[in-house]
Amino acid sequence: MKGRLFIISAPSGAGKSTLCKKLRAYYPNIQYSVSYTTRHPRTNESNGIDYNFISCDEFKKKIQENKWAEWACVHDNYYGTSRELIESYLSTGQDVLLEIDVQGMKQIIESFPDAITIFIKPPSIDVLKQRLENRATDSPDVIEKRLKNAINEMAFEHLYRHCIVNDNLETATNELIALFAKDTS
Repeated sequence: MKGRLFIISAPSGAGKSTLCKKLRAYYPNIQYSVSYTTRHPRTNESNGIDYNFISCDEFKKKIQENKWAEWACVHDNYYGTSRELIESYLSTGQDVLLEIDVQGMKQIIESFPDAITIFIKPPSIDVLKQRLENRATDSPDVIEKRLKNAINEMAFEHLYRHCIVNDNLETATNELIALFAKDTS
């Protein structure tokens, strides 16, 4: 039996990473594909756990070698997902969770049209702005760029099979777990 591919996307600051961590704690057997990026790690991030941090030159080489199932330049940094890793997990019957942006989802569903897509959105742009400011990891210019990108990303919500508004973490977590259970039964 072939595994299933779950894609979760959200604007930066909507709670995508937090919800994915909670889902993975509830379903520890799901394989989590750690994305690659050329951005520098934040203070609380670890290589190979939060992201695989690589150089821009190494990333571009993998583009030329067609090693990415999806890749994009977001907020002036490259992000990508290993094609080989996804195919390996799925072919052995393991479910895979991808935490990627809208651009990446569009690329992935071209190769994996049966992927189960879930969009996480904030209750409002004002709430999203407050969350990004409370993170205290980005400059005001970066926050403004992320907010503009969020508005653009939310315009693609209709491309997803499911949508969860993350206005309450516990409620959003329960909705995500219920969707996963429904799509895995």
